[in-house]
Amino acid sequence: MKELKNPFWRMAAEYGVITLSIWIMVVGIYFFKFPNHFAFGGVTGFSTVVSEATRWSAGDFTFIVNTALLLLGFIFLGKGFGLKTVYASMLMSVSLSVLERICPLARPLTEEPLLELLFAIFLPAVGTAILFNIGASSGGTDIIAMILKKHTSLNIGTVLMLVDVAAVASSFFIFGPETGLFSTIGLAAKSLVIDDVIQNINLCKCFNIICDNPDPICDYIINTLHRSATVYHAQGAFSHNEKTVIMTTMKRSQALKLRNYIRGIEPTAFMLISNSSEIIGKGFLTN
Repeated sequence: MKELKNPFWRMAAEYGVITLSIWIMVVGIYFFKFPNHFAFGGVTGFSTVVSEATRWSAGDFTFIVNTALLLLGFIFLGKGFGLKTVYASMLMSVSLSVLERICPLARPLTEEPLLELLFAIFLPAVGTAILFNIGASSGGTDIIAMILKKHTSLNIGTVLMLVDVAAVASSFFIFGPETGLFSTIGLAAKSLVIDDVIQNINLCKCFNIICDNPDPICDYIINTLHRSATVYHAQGAFSHNEKTVIMTTMKRSQALKLRNYIRGIEPTAFMLISNSSEIIGKGFLTN
């Protein structure tokens, strides 16, 4: 997210992104996950099983469990728990409950369960990835992870995986093998999609430019693209000619402009361009 100087607008932008992310997740959960009884993904996964077994509303069950987990978070984590997580968790719970009342679904939207499974995986994964990228979460089992991380030495990833596996296993008994198998696929694909989306959100291009005339290139990087660069001198191993190496990193849209500029200003320059999704420092990730 672009850095904003005014604290109010920075906070407003962050909460706007959280709201959008949660609504993306809610659409995937309510319109594709709940009607098909896909039982993967923490609290909402268990909600589908509990709803079928007890005829209790999946949205209401999600609301109650998320509220209880928030209370546990305040008890065990204190003030450092995070307002972003509280806001995201309550927004998701309330949105699901409201949708159940204003737009009740008696059956899935289509007759293609595999198609709906793709949306049930992809939409929540995109929303979750955006939340993770700005340092927030949607609550639920993430709160359990925070508590375990602070107060125990348990492997958090294993514990959360066991929670998801338990929900998927129960779907075999409640909904039958077909839905259980779909839920198994969803569980396997969920984390892969989240990781891939996060990488693409943060993807940057790293340049190593070997050239004879670095001044116009550096000027373009600094004054046009508003990035910085590191310059150092090198020598060709075969020709022993003196060369200058410019090292810089930037977003993909900026990288295309730089590449085209260099090809026009110095066609003989050698460019090594690589991808990176985790860059720590000013102008990129700060933690």
